[in-house]
Amino acid sequence: MILISSCLAGLATRYDGGDNYREEIARLLREGKAVLVCPEQLGGLPTPRPPAEIVGGGGDDVLEGRARVVTNGGDDVTAEFVRGAEQTLKTAQTAGARYAVLKESSPSCGSTMIYNGTYTRTKEPGFGVTTALLQRHGIEVYSENNVGELLARLGDE
Repeated sequence: MILISSCLAGLATRYDGGDNYREEIARLLREGKAVLVCPEQLGGLPTPRPPAEIVGGGGDDVLEGRARVVTNGGDDVTAEFVRGAEQTLKTAQTAGARYAVLKESSPSCGSTMIYNGTYTRTKEPGFGVTTALLQRHGIEVYSENNVGELLARLGDE
């Protein structure tokens, strides 16, 4: 089973109420190989919601209490992001997911790049809170940018 960011399957769960639909990812859901999650919603945040970025580090730093997730209006939403990551992990464990395909650059789901916390649309290498927690529990995280690697790998299994 594969955990998938619901926005990648076409659900309107992005912070702005939009989606990031990708056909090859939605197909996994239609084939019964995936379960959908939106960590921000699982953490109790509404849709739409103010954009947020990690300030002071990356996902591991947030989990260790060294960084925070803050909206562009200055509200600290760290607790919601951590709760969402924990609920996403529970979903993955319940479903028996060994892999996840999550939205790149998100403060929850980014797996190689995240916004740098300055709200200037500047990205830096790093990963989000949910990705950090999933990786700590042995779940391999991919994004829409490298999902082809996972699909090729699954074809070999």
